[in-house]
Amino acid sequence: MQLSSTLSRRLEELPPPPGPIGMYVCGPTVYARAHIGNARPYVLACWYKRWLRERGYEVTLVHNITDVNDKIYEAAPGASAARAAEATEWYLEDVGRFGLDEVDHYPRVTDLMDEIIEFIVELIDRGFAYEVEGDVYFRVARMEEYGRLSGQRPSEVEEQEPNPLKEDPRDFALWKANKPDEDTAWDVPWGRGRPGWHIECSAMAEKLLGPAFEIHGGGLDLVFPHHENELAQSRARGHEFARIWMHNGMLRFTGEKMSKSVGNVATIAEVLDEWGPETTLVFFLTARWSSPIDYSDETMAAARARADGLREIFRNPSEPAADGAWERFQSTLDDDFNTPDALALLHEWRDHELVRRALDVFGLAALAREDEAPSAVHELARRRQEAREGRDFAEADRLRAEIETAGWDVRDDPDGYRLVPRR
Repeated sequence: MQLSSTLSRRLEELPPPPGPIGMYVCGPTVYARAHIGNARPYVLACWYKRWLRERGYEVTLVHNITDVNDKIYEAAPGASAARAAEATEWYLEDVGRFGLDEVDHYPRVTDLMDEIIEFIVELIDRGFAYEVEGDVYFRVARMEEYGRLSGQRPSEVEEQEPNPLKEDPRDFALWKANKPDEDTAWDVPWGRGRPGWHIECSAMAEKLLGPAFEIHGGGLDLVFPHHENELAQSRARGHEFARIWMHNGMLRFTGEKMSKSVGNVATIAEVLDEWGPETTLVFFLTARWSSPIDYSDETMAAARARADGLREIFRNPSEPAADGAWERFQSTLDDDFNTPDALALLHEWRDHELVRRALDVFGLAALAREDEAPSAVHELARRRQEAREGRDFAEADRLRAEIETAGWDVRDDPDGYRLVPRR
C-alpha cells in the first residue's frame, strides 16, 4: 500500500499487515459550530482506517480536540472552559451523524497538561527552549532540519509570534504567560499560563501513539507553521514522530477556501440537515484526498444524483461482476487512496454483494438498504396490479399517480411489482 507524504514528497510504502498503524489527525479548535471543511480530515481518516482494517491492519486513530486557544477566549470572554466543553459536544454530535465511528481516542488539551508541561521542561533542559518573562519559546536556529516539511528555508521563515524579547524572530511559543482576559490557565515553574498551539499535538500524539508512528494527517493549511513546529519539537526530543504526513486539500466554498473569517461557511450540521450524510460522504469521495474540493449547491446536487445512482443498483436484479472486479477496486485504493476512481468502479458494477462491500468501506451501507413502503401504499399497488390484470389501464394509471403522490414509484417485475422511494 502506498500513500503520498508531504515530508518526503513521494509515495511511501506502508509496512506489511498487520502493522500496527498509528494515525494522528488534527481536530478542531472548539469555539463555535464546526464548518463542513472541518469534516474532511475526520471523514478521510475514518475511511482510511476502515480500508487499512479491510486490508488486514491493526490501526489506532487519534483525533484531538483543542479546548484551550485564543479563539476560545475571544468567543466566550470569562467563560472559555464552558464554551469549549459545549463546542466539543457540538463537534462530536455533528461528526457522529456520519455514522463512521472509527476514532479510538479524542484527547483534549486540558486532559494532558502534565504531559505537555513535562515535554516543555525536557526541551528547556536540552537547550531547545528558553523562558522569557513567563513565555517559553522554541529555538528554531538549533533545529537544522527546520523547514523540511513545508519546504521553507530556515533563513526565510517569517516571525510567527512577535515579541521583542525573543532570541530569534522565528522562535515560536511553547507556553504563553497568562493575560488578564484569559480565564483558563495553569501554574508552572516559569509562571501561570497555558500551552502554545503546537506543543499540544506533539504531546498528545506521543502519549497515545508513542514516539514514532506511521501517519499524521490534517488540512493542507496546517503544514506551516503548525505541523512544521510539531515535527521540530519532537525531533528535538530525539523522537522520530510521524513517518508519513497526509495533508488533505482544502474545501473551497464557490472557489475560495471556506473560512469563518471570510464569512462563507456552512456548518457540518447545516450541510447534513440539508443534504444528509450519504450525499455528503459521496461528495467527499469525488475528489482526491490531497486535492481541493469545491462545495456548492451544484456539486452537492451532483453528489446526490450519484448517491441515488448507487441506490438504484439495489432496486434492480444483481448481476455478477467481471472476474477481478474487487482486485481492481483494491488496487485503486491501495494506490494513494484514489477515491474518485473507486467511486467510478462502483457505478460500473451491478453485483449487489460487491457494491455493498465497497460501500461499507465508506460508511455508505445505508445506500444498499431498501425502505419499506407503508401498508397503505402496498394496498394501492395491489389494486393497481389487479387493474392491470383486468386491463383497466385508466384505473391502473390513476393508482400509479396516487402512489407517486405518496412518495413512491411502482415498478413492474415478472413476479409482480416493487415499490421504491421517489428521489
